[in-house]
Amino acid sequence: MSPIRSIPGRPSNKKTVWMVGLFVLIAVIGLLYVKWWPYYHKAFSAADKHSIGSSILNMEGNGPSWGSALQYAQAYFKSVWKAAVLGILLGSLVQVLLPTGWLYEKLGKAGFKSTLIAGVSSLPGMMCTCCAAPIATGLRKRNVSVGAALAFWLGNPLLNPATLIFMAFVLSWKFMLMRIVFGILLTFGVSYFANRFAGEAKMPESMAALPEDKGDQAPFLVRWLKSLGMMLVSVVPAYLIAVLLLGAFQSTMFPVWVGGGIAAVIVFAVVGTLFVIPTAAEIPIIQSFLALGMGTGPAAALLVTLPAISLPSVLIAWKAFPKKVLAFVSVSVVVAGIVSGLIGAWIL
Repeated sequence: MSPIRSIPGRPSNKKTVWMVGLFVLIAVIGLLYVKWWPYYHKAFSAADKHSIGSSILNMEGNGPSWGSALQYAQAYFKSVWKAAVLGILLGSLVQVLLPTGWLYEKLGKAGFKSTLIAGVSSLPGMMCTCCAAPIATGLRKRNVSVGAALAFWLGNPLLNPATLIFMAFVLSWKFMLMRIVFGILLTFGVSYFANRFAGEAKMPESMAALPEDKGDQAPFLVRWLKSLGMMLVSVVPAYLIAVLLLGAFQSTMFPVWVGGGIAAVIVFAVVGTLFVIPTAAEIPIIQSFLALGMGTGPAAALLVTLPAISLPSVLIAWKAFPKKVLAFVSVSVVVAGIVSGLIGAWIL
């Protein structure tokens, strides 16, 4: 018996096509407005000016302060709020529009095929880690495998086609190539092994999706509002607090005096894993650091770690993934950053 038939209340093929089609339509319209159209114009600006703007970091502070926290939070949310709203919207709609049986068939197995499909599906999203995390959380609530949900989460920021284009124009093709290599390793390799690492881990009871034979009997609007409300409660408070906290310590976490040695590579690999940035903000950050004389090793470490994950995105996904998986992914990102930094100090 196939896995799909074992799930009660599986919708008809016609209903499945309609529900999946509606979700894709909403996602396409949202991404066209928030990502695709703005990035199309930004690519021409990057090619012409060899810049996509100034660094979002404020390095002039003397230490942690409430002013730095507010300054960074304002700049950050001004850049990401549209994508954040879209991410929460899609994360809630995943739970009420995409049938559990269909998702399990496509992305529920603990094999490389599910990881590959999810990773490739992430490419049009072009979202930062915090905007992709609610969608990955929604996928996990519908019993998508750990590896597939992780591949979608990591692939959005690491293999963002627009960011790669900006990077080639602003930094160099070497930076772009290094990002592609390490992005593939993390998105598909680490996600797959995290899937194996998690085994057959089940969702916590409080996070499990409503059974389709009962939950789907409620009106769509009721189910969606409930899903959206739970998403907002679980995402927004931790998100806001973590961004403020990191913003307060930004000048401490990113010292301008850093050189290019192994110690600097390790420090920036850890800091880049923790810190939160908007989509493609790593490019002007790296550009500004290089202009200040920072070595290419720490710059390469930031190239991989800054977009991959962050403290806020891990907190957003905290209840959706096994804690040992989140720890494994975090350590893997740090290690990838260190290796990238060592290579970058040699070839960049």
